[in-house]
Amino acid sequence: MEDQLSAGGVVLDYHSCDFFPERWFDLVLVLTTANDVLYDRLAARGYAPAKITSNVECEIMRVCADEAGDAYDAEIVKVLPSNSVEEMEANVAWVGEWVKKMAPAGPVCRARGVAQ
Repeated sequence: MEDQLSAGGVVLDYHSCDFFPERWFDLVLVLTTANDVLYDRLAARGYAPAKITSNVECEIMRVCADEAGDAYDAEIVKVLPSNSVEEMEANVAWVGEWVKKMAPAGPVCRARGVAQ
């Protein structure tokens, strides 16, 4: 897997981070959601009540945000709200700006392999 990541331009979507080495990442995004929004989303997807409860409890306790903060340098961890389409679009715009900042001279940041 490290060979695939070292080429750059990879987005890794996972709900835990404690076993991925920091050197693999330029940026770690933690998307958070208000509990009522999360509950409704998961219920609409047909999740079992126990699974919904587990996810909501993890969100209340900031499990993913805390794990990311413990596993990686604070400079590369960004917590973003993901409650609405507007927030999701703002997150995409934020990442686009981050990429431009990291790679102002071209489409790829060769230092750590971030692709636009």
